[in-house]
Amino acid sequence: MANTKSAIKEIRVSRRRQQRNKPIRSRAKTEVKKVRLLIADGDLDAAREQVQVAVQALDRATSKGVIHRNNAARYKSRLMKRLNQALAQANAN
Repeated sequence: MANTKSAIKEIRVSRRRQQRNKPIRSRAKTEVKKVRLLIADGDLDAAREQVQVAVQALDRATSKGVIHRNNAARYKSRLMKRLNQALAQANAN
């Protein structure tokens, strides 16, 4: 348990921030997961549309300061890389 007044206040503040940030972070992670599942299932048309939703969720989380912009960029890059690999593989077959 915190000993100082400022430490006690910081705990209260961090809990409020956590409650405010959690649904935004959760939404972004859910959208990313949906894209990954669609790619794994081979539904590339739906995955292409879902990528746009996931990117919007990541950008929203970034703009609100919930996740760092480099973290969001990394998520987006990896999603696009997976989608493009799946599309290339589908076209090769």
